[in-house]
Amino acid sequence: RRCVQQVLLSRHMATKKAKGKGQSQARVNISAALVEDIINLEETTEDMQAVIEALKEDFSRNISVRTSPGALDHITVMTKDGKFPLNQLGQISQKSPQLIIVNMTNFPESTAAAMKAIRESGMNLNPEVDGTVIRVPVPKVTREHRESLVKLAKQSTNKSKEALRKVRSKNISQVKKFKSKVSEDTIRLLEKQIQQMADEAVAEMDKLLAAKTKELLG
Repeated sequence: RRCVQQVLLSRHMATKKAKGKGQSQARVNISAALVEDIINLEETTEDMQAVIEALKEDFSRNISVRTSPGALDHITVMTKDGKFPLNQLGQISQKSPQLIIVNMTNFPESTAAAMKAIRESGMNLNPEVDGTVIRVPVPKVTREHRESLVKLAKQSTNKSKEALRKVRSKNISQVKKFKSKVSEDTIRLLEKQIQQMADEAVAEMDKLLAAKTKELLG
């Protein structure tokens, strides 16, 4: 164990020297193999990357200037039997560039719930019902609509950052469980490594948001 701590400290001191070579902040780069009995850093990386990927998917699927039938597929509908994606309850098709149709013939009892889910999806949609058919007018691409989508993208990014904070907190809590078994320096370095990983993930999210904002505003 002492050997592991010495390796960690020597690596930390080496990264500190980089400050004088143009780096504004010392970086920690701990080998996952050295601390695998304390925490699985590879799993931590995967968990943080999963949050980023979920944000990318949300941007791609739900936040677009032009509403397409595919954008409605995964709107979650609350029914008496539980939650279901809209495309499992209704047949979604585009009748014209200005109109999307959701045919609820197979699950007519869920028509009202589907209407509510579409209206509250945050996609600026105002559905109309005709029996078991839901008509969804496609919003005009106005400046106001673009700006509302940017707000939606910011909200989604903030939710993702909150999810990331939970991942970071869970992993730091895991490290602190070993306070009585390893040195304070080892704990401190691991906490710094986890925070550094979280900061890099946040920076990537901010880049995604900036790119999406530029795309939406045209």
